Amino acid sequence: MDGGAILARSLVDQGVEYVFGVVGFPVIDFAVAAQHAGLKYIGMRNEQAASYAASAMGYLTGRPAVCLVVSGPGLVHALAGMANAAVNCWPLIVVGGAGESAQEEMGAFQEFPQVHASRPYCKLAARPSSLQAIPLYVEKAVRTCTFGRPGVSYLDFPADMLSGTCPEDGIRWSLRCPAPPVCQADSADVATAIRTLRQAKKPLIIVGKGAAYGRAEVATQGLIDVTRIPFLATPMGKGVVADDHPHCVAAARSKALSQADVILLLGARLNWILHFGQPPRFRQDVQVIQVDICPEELGNNCWSSQCVRLHGSIAAVTKQLVSEAGGTSWQVPGHRLWADELKSIANEKESGRQAMERPTAPPMSYYQVFAEVRAVIPRDCAMVSEGANTMDISRSTLPCCRPRQRLDAGTFGTMGVGVGFAIASALHETDAKTGRHVLCVQGDSAFGFSAMELEVACRYSLPIIFLVVNNNGISLGTTQSLWKDMVTDGGVHPARSAPPTSLLPSARYEKIAEAFGAPGYYVQTTAELRTALQRAVKRPLADGPCLIHAAIDPLASRIAQEHNWLTLSKL
Repeated sequence: MDGGAILARSLVDQGVEYVFGVVGFPVIDFAVAAQHAGLKYIGMRNEQAASYAASAMGYLTGRPAVCLVVSGPGLVHALAGMANAAVNCWPLIVVGGAGESAQEEMGAFQEFPQVHASRPYCKLAARPSSLQAIPLYVEKAVRTCTFGRPGVSYLDFPADMLSGTCPEDGIRWSLRCPAPPVCQADSADVATAIRTLRQAKKPLIIVGKGAAYGRAEVATQGLIDVTRIPFLATPMGKGVVADDHPHCVAAARSKALSQADVILLLGARLNWILHFGQPPRFRQDVQVIQVDICPEELGNNCWSSQCVRLHGSIAAVTKQLVSEAGGTSWQVPGHRLWADELKSIANEKESGRQAMERPTAPPMSYYQVFAEVRAVIPRDCAMVSEGANTMDISRSTLPCCRPRQRLDAGTFGTMGVGVGFAIASALHETDAKTGRHVLCVQGDSAFGFSAMELEVACRYSLPIIFLVVNNNGISLGTTQSLWKDMVTDGGVHPARSAPPTSLLPSARYEKIAEAFGAPGYYVQTTAELRTALQRAVKRPLADGPCLIHAAIDPLASRIAQEHNWLTLSKL
């Protein structure tokens, strides 16, 4: 067998299903071998998008997909997705081609220290020692990227290894790597955690995307139902417990964080998304109960000496908490008053948001756009959101009712992930035969990072509704008339006169979809948007994607926030 065939069979043996990539020297033959072995190969237009799609598939399924890249620049492009997967803690395998072994250090075509360059983003970065050992390395790559805290494995294959051959009876085939072991927390620590929650005056549960990845939705809802403790979710923790659950206080997030005296973290980290657990966003004396698969995370940014640390698999530990809580009375008067206080604030903010959604004369606002989306798009539709205001406002206005329903820029805050994520999500929904479209909501800047991947969605007839919310800029744009005054009639070079945040006001993004044979809609009013969304939802899944280009007010913004979204250090 040749090396490419050995690699393909090894991936199949390990339960890998998808390969996302861009082919070229020296991996073309491997891509063909992968298809012959039964793997699904999705040809992307850029290695960054391929790495984003493969990592999203790993998050959605719990098993890694492969990102296939060519040597040198191909691997460099994929480093963005590798870093994104590493920071998000998603399983990913990257397979990189390389120049011939005999030409190393001679200036070979696209020669680059690929294993060395990958190590900062990987749990494993290696080159198989021989053709016979390829199955061993593949099994280790799967095991390493899925066990413990998920991450990235990189395997490097010189051209002569992919094309070289060896006797089949000399190959050391590996058994399939099992699912990661289930770890429980110490029972005494679990009892301490429940006792701490019950004694708290203002407890709060925060659900992170680790709970979504760990399939902890049943146990998490059980814990909230038993304890009746208010909860909120991080951006991709949304849907683990539905947003419309009676104990969800997401709309009162600032109040909940700043006044809670005990916080239970379920698969969430005290990083920038949760303001590092520091005042003024948190109480100085807040007690934190951490549940995490990674022991090194326990205690990170916990400022109180009374923190409780529960090391283990998120679903298993949450079940332990449910079991321990089930034997305790949760009729705590103070808890009820705390929950009612938060719900009152949430209802008040909801009323303010609804007021901003009322139709007015064009141009539209973000809130008007998402009011139409909420009215037309099915509640359980898979969703990708990307951008600045587009992502943030959609998160607070478009509800989630199921786990892993929503993908966004994530912990790394990566722009450019949207179309790749949508492709992975659409493939996942199609495989599961859910009968659902995928809604990919992006700002015009975010769409521009990977717009050419729209051809991939058309090529594979993926049921994606792309909604480009266009304010003609990054965060804030400019009007056509103002652009003309500054750039065309001003007599100054556009590079000196155009605001750094501005994009071309006359861009027509729906034409890109039409170029690939997909329907494109340009809308400027809420009525036009509703009609376009209704047409998109009624399209048969097999008809593939469409794109709706919604022009909004270039100066549109979100409701004023009590605190800045990004916590800055005080010098």
